[in-house]
Amino acid sequence: MRELVFEVVQEEDGGFCARAIGEGIFTQGDTWEELREMVLDATRGYFFDSEPPAQIRLHLLRDEVLAVA
Repeated sequence: MRELVFEVVQEEDGGFCARAIGEGIFTQGDTWEELREMVLDATRGYFFDSEPPAQIRLHLLRDEVLAVA
């Protein structure tokens, strides 16, 4: 596997949750820096007995509602 993609959402409390697409990996962090560390740690643990991906992409999903009037 060349690249593993995580969908990341920001929680209302300011923390982040990340879920790997196509794999059973889920983690969270209070800050973006902590989330990055947790994603690396979770990925290493998940692939402990197999070849890990060459890179990880964090895809931040963001919804924003704008008032028109």
